[in-house]
Amino acid sequence: MTLTELRYLVALARERHFGRAAEACFVSQPTLSVAVKKVEEELGVALFERAKNEVNVTPVGTRIVEQAARVLGEMERVKEIAAEARDPLSGPLRLGAIYTVGPYLLPHLVPILHGAAPKMPLVIEENYTARLRERLAQNALDAIIVSLPFEEPGVVSLPLYEEPFVVMLPAEHAWHERESVGVDELTTQNLLLLGAGHCFRDQVLTACPDCDRVVLTEGGLQKTVEGSSLETIRHMVASGMGITVVPVTAAATGAYAPGVVVTRPFREPVPRRRVALAWRVSFPRPQAIEALRQAIRACALPGVTLLGGPSA
Repeated sequence: MTLTELRYLVALARERHFGRAAEACFVSQPTLSVAVKKVEEELGVALFERAKNEVNVTPVGTRIVEQAARVLGEMERVKEIAAEARDPLSGPLRLGAIYTVGPYLLPHLVPILHGAAPKMPLVIEENYTARLRERLAQNALDAIIVSLPFEEPGVVSLPLYEEPFVVMLPAEHAWHERESVGVDELTTQNLLLLGAGHCFRDQVLTACPDCDRVVLTEGGLQKTVEGSSLETIRHMVASGMGITVVPVTAAATGAYAPGVVVTRPFREPVPRRRVALAWRVSFPRPQAIEALRQAIRACALPGVTLLGGPSA
């Protein structure tokens, strides 16, 4: 059984017609028909039911065609690997990013990286740090963008930038006239936080451990409310549900008309995080990693401080 014959099976299953399948494979109909019959005889099972105007796949044929498609896909991957070895900036780069980085970095990063490496499209996955760690170790991702600290055997972590946190609040909030806010003051408000599993939540609670509690104040009962994403929380802030803390890269208020939400910086000591790029030591395309790093440095993200030199 050859790869060409597997291609015939997949085409016939897709087209459900010998003539159209042969045309899709750029061969004559008798050539394709003979090849399919040969495979059926070799396997000892019928893969297709022939009718006058249509071909249907048998149950066992469905399973075999699915396996054939996987084999063909893996063969294409072999070609991609060889092409990547010849040109490290050719072929997809599988990039993971935590939920609180991806939406704010990627719109800047993608066009810059595409301009620098047009033959290296990104396959992007957003997830929690723990899941990205697993995916990187399993070779399902080539590189990930996470928040430090991040340590994993056999993985290199390179700091990219540092960013402060800011407070986001409804424009009519009493704090809108302030120039800055103290971390210890967060417990006096209804605070919106990300749910468990987000490293950014943990970083906010490290800066203000009491923020994860329900507290009684002179103004009444203040509580912490959880949201599934920073964008969801932003909408709740805009609706007047409470205030929140966001990294400065997520602080843009342009999604709303003026006068809906505002941001204010923290007073010293300002909570902040470091964002890093991580990849396996054994990853065979260091030039691709460097192109990615340089593209991130070129993003000019508002409010961040770049870390590391221009070359690594």
